[in-house]
Amino acid sequence: MTTYLLQGPDGRPYRSTTRGVLGGHRRGRIYGRLDCPAALRAIARGGYVADRVFFADEATAIAAGYRPCGVCLRQEYRAWKER
Repeated sequence: MTTYLLQGPDGRPYRSTTRGVLGGHRRGRIYGRLDCPAALRAIARGGYVADRVFFADEATAIAAGYRPCGVCLRQEYRAWKER
């Protein structure tokens, strides 16, 4: 059985049999879609990979202290910025 390493709401990693639906950057404290163009560009340049984390859902990413990506989650980012 395949297991995935996800980030929990407390910021600690845990193993799950369910794949994460959002990816994030640990140092930047940003989360976004797995197909985010900005993240894919960073990965292609060879960066980002060591600091990549995954989340089961948006609520978990927010609870862990991450903010939405301004590229792939524009509406969520605008709402976050207005707060």
